[in-house]
Amino acid sequence: MREVFLFITLIANNVERVYIFDTTLRDGEQVPGCQLNTIEKIEVAKALEMLGVDVIEAGFPISSPGDFNSIIEISKAVTWPVICALTRAVEKDIEVAAESLKYAKRKRIHTGIGTSDPHIKYKFNSNREEIIERAIKAVTYARNFVDDVEFYAEDAGRTENEYLARVVQAVVNAGATVVNIPDTTGYCFPHEYGAKIKYLVDNVDLKNAILSTHCHQDLGMATANSISGVINGARQVEVTINGIGERAGNSALEEVVMALKSHKNLGYETNINTAKIYSTSRLVSSLMNMPIQPNKAIVGRNAFAHSSGIHQDGVLKNVQTYEIIDPKDVGIDDNSIILTARSGRAALKSRLSLLGVRLEDEELDKVYEKFLILADKKKDIKDEDILMLVGKESKKSRIKIDYLQVTSGIGLRNVASIGLDIAGEHFEATGSGNGPVDAAIKAVKDIIRREIVIEEFLIQAINRGSDDVGKVHMQVEHEGSLYYGFSANTDIVSASVEAFVDAVNKFVE
Repeated sequence: MREVFLFITLIANNVERVYIFDTTLRDGEQVPGCQLNTIEKIEVAKALEMLGVDVIEAGFPISSPGDFNSIIEISKAVTWPVICALTRAVEKDIEVAAESLKYAKRKRIHTGIGTSDPHIKYKFNSNREEIIERAIKAVTYARNFVDDVEFYAEDAGRTENEYLARVVQAVVNAGATVVNIPDTTGYCFPHEYGAKIKYLVDNVDLKNAILSTHCHQDLGMATANSISGVINGARQVEVTINGIGERAGNSALEEVVMALKSHKNLGYETNINTAKIYSTSRLVSSLMNMPIQPNKAIVGRNAFAHSSGIHQDGVLKNVQTYEIIDPKDVGIDDNSIILTARSGRAALKSRLSLLGVRLEDEELDKVYEKFLILADKKKDIKDEDILMLVGKESKKSRIKIDYLQVTSGIGLRNVASIGLDIAGEHFEATGSGNGPVDAAIKAVKDIIRREIVIEEFLIQAINRGSDDVGKVHMQVEHEGSLYYGFSANTDIVSASVEAFVDAVNKFVE
């Protein structure tokens, strides 16, 4: 019913459907150090289902028992997305894929072979005609097990167009329902990739099959190539959350989806619930231990942050001056006006207003001069700093760490004892955990006694050497709101606890 309703809606609005094929759990998980266990993969798959992706490529089942089992369990856990399993153009691969998909409500086998001359000559020691025969054989064999077969022409980006069209026609005739045209090495320029898709649309009888993009980020053009592919006739886009993937990564789901949504004049629609983008991004980042760079499009910490005075002034007057996307559309509460030495009077006046301080123009000018002096010296300007500039004090109770003592090591229990000064009153607690940081934060929570969830925890080295200063950024959630904490210390445990306390200070009365 969901698919039928969406189809009717698209027809009524005169827009074309673009299917979102997510390969976070296959191509994304190939990144060294990003492997997930089955429970974690199920958690991601459920999030992708809530996000609204059409196809989940759940793994490469012949590659390992873990991948095989994960596909089985994901098939049981999700309902409406198509579950896809990757194979080579090898009968055994296809058989194992079919077995892994036995519990999937909607299933697809994704098989294929390299089609570029470098792949044919050096990888397969073969020739063009033999590659076509192997492609036909793989698709035909896969159709014995499932009705939905996708074929990938690996390294299509460097495959000569006339030969690629022959391959595509052959696999469509053999029963392929989707044909994937990967820019495997990220080599193509957008106009070249778009022209390749257009050539196939014009020169192949696709019957009821659709073309799919699968673009890599080696030269930084994955998203642009994917959009160019859609404009020229592709109707499926293969993406990953946060753009993770082999080498420099894949097309990022959030970038492709929001580009199509922002340019409604193009006439394309996806099934993605964009309000779920940010939470899904954070989930994948956390589980795969891959921090998102602050300037990452759509989901980076600075994606909706403004520090330039000119930009801040424009945004405060009308957000459309410098924002083409409403942060709420991707699940972010609001934009951020970051006070720095580049901020103007409008930004300072706005922040003071939020803090309940109203100043006449002459008073604001004097405070602004003091603010600039402070901003040149201090990187992180807090509300308390601004209140001090106008002779006021924060109404929030300040929590200070009196002492922190931790015991940890191989074969030892991780225990932390902490003393806190809260509004002049002393509190102590002891906690144990999976490590010294976990133990110390549990001790703080025992004193604070609030429901606090750590949403983001990033550690960055400021300098090099054994006496490194570590900078910790922490984001916590409390009663539906997010609060940030920062600290820097040569002791990373101390820095972590200080950052947590800094965040808690933002809301504890």
